[in-house]
Amino acid sequence: MMTDHDEERDYGTALRTAEELLGMPLERFLEPGAGEPANGADFKRLATVHTFGDVWPRTDVLDTRTRALVSVTIAATLGTLEPLRGQLRIALNNGVTPEEIVEAFIHIEAYAGAARAFDSYQVALQVFAERAGG
Repeated sequence: MMTDHDEERDYGTALRTAEELLGMPLERFLEPGAGEPANGADFKRLATVHTFGDVWPRTDVLDTRTRALVSVTIAATLGTLEPLRGQLRIALNNGVTPEEIVEAFIHIEAYAGAARAFDSYQVALQVFAERAGG
């Protein structure tokens, strides 16, 4: 049986993993928003623990760099542009180059369509600029 202490430890570990991958603190993403229901915190905790506590640390078959590029591709293909922004940050922080990301968009264009690839490319340009300091 899991105790509250175990859950806090798992959440803390997942947060540290997420912050290491993103290269930035997550407080602003996890603070309650205006009108957020009480169980919103539960959703964010569960999603964080599962994603960054259970999935990302599985580096025995796919290393973090490969997992990051796969995650960029998934977010771009689904058209989830705000999550794509985070996935791009993770990829760049873990050794994926801008050229590799653009090459992934070229591949996405062929299989998921030009509109998805182009929208994703625009988000990538913003993240590239952010990293370049402008």
